[in-house]
Amino acid sequence: MTTQQTKLPVVCVFCGSVAGNNPVHMETARALAHEFHKHNVQLVYGGGTAGLMGEMARTLVSLSGPQAVHGVIPRALVKVEPGYDNAKEEEDPASTSAGGGGKQAEMVVSDPAVKSGKLGQSEYGTTTIVPDMHTRKRLMAAKVREGGPGSGFVALAGGFGTIEEVMEMTTWNQLGIHRLGVVLLNASGYWDGLLTWVKKAVEEGYISAENGGILVEAQGVAEVWPKLVEYKISNSRMNLNWGVDSADHAHN
Repeated sequence: MTTQQTKLPVVCVFCGSVAGNNPVHMETARALAHEFHKHNVQLVYGGGTAGLMGEMARTLVSLSGPQAVHGVIPRALVKVEPGYDNAKEEEDPASTSAGGGGKQAEMVVSDPAVKSGKLGQSEYGTTTIVPDMHTRKRLMAAKVREGGPGSGFVALAGGFGTIEEVMEMTTWNQLGIHRLGVVLLNASGYWDGLLTWVKKAVEEGYISAENGGILVEAQGVAEVWPKLVEYKISNSRMNLNWGVDSADHAHN
């Protein structure tokens, strides 16, 4: 039986689906893929084929192979992502028991109400199609929780969706839903404003001083892996029973 110590680390990266105007962010995405390859990290991401998302996925696939990258994308976004235009959705024969004739290609999606499909491996790895944004985030988080030591969440530059995703994972940590590292890769000072807000919220009493450290800054790509491996949970986080797998509580 596979133990937690022998499982590969799984890191979910939140980032923009466009390249942006500062080339440092595309360079950062490529560099982080090289770091993940060096440490045998499995990437989970939002399934985009363009921008920082596509650059990181393609780079890691070129280095580690398609099995190292798992994209999760809502069905509505498949229609607008370049590269998926002619992709054919594979049906898992074992999924016919899922209600409504839906496809359930990923075993991790155990809820029969969730209809999912899986695209064949490509230069972006394996892509799972889910019905909506909430399912996307839940599946990505589940994949990370299944990973070995060093698993966690990392945010590169991005827009509304990126900040929403990383803040939700930070909130889930504070509420005791998971105990995994959440790292802001602050390339070129991109996240300075958010880090300043966290300090202000601590000063004014909306976040405890210890919980202010749930969201960790990495100033360069080389700091990301050590920050994930050495991540320490806050003693001020809430210890609530959310019904998550007990193995999650044993992690770290």
